[in-house]
Amino acid sequence: MSKPVKNLIASEYTSRFKDVTGAVVVEIRGLDSKATTAMRGNLRSKGIRVTVVKNALARRTFKGGPLAGLEKSLKGPSALLTGAESAVIVAREIVKVAEAEKKIVLKAAIFDGEVYEGDAGVKKLGSFPTREEAQAKVVTLLLSPARQIMGVVKTLQEKLEKGETIAKA
Repeated sequence: MSKPVKNLIASEYTSRFKDVTGAVVVEIRGLDSKATTAMRGNLRSKGIRVTVVKNALARRTFKGGPLAGLEKSLKGPSALLTGAESAVIVAREIVKVAEAEKKIVLKAAIFDGEVYEGDAGVKKLGSFPTREEAQAKVVTLLLSPARQIMGVVKTLQEKLEKGETIAKA
């Protein structure tokens, strides 16, 4: 491949992955065109983009950036999955797809600067809650004591309205 073509591809990677901070690397070798097209369409409908990358150019482009941690995983046929709301959702979706399509190899993922290597690492990232899920859990935890207190207050109110006395605890 000529140097101008390599520079053109590297420039495309720079612009395409400029604001990406989380991604999943997979190997999709062995999938026939029908399976690949179906997988890409399914992921695209969920806002996930699949980009088959030239490893050496991707490593060079990612160097010093948020995706630099993926350097070790960019060996052999590699596709980079990005998009959705976060890398957690990307990991969840590709894990589902990989369970159905055994030829997909989960190589690695990166999220907030932390690299998750191999099949187990990508599955671990996919099991994390998204930001919205974590916020909902925190709100639920914060509200549950308030609900308990409101239950006690309601019981006290009902007793007082019936004219009952309340003993000191």
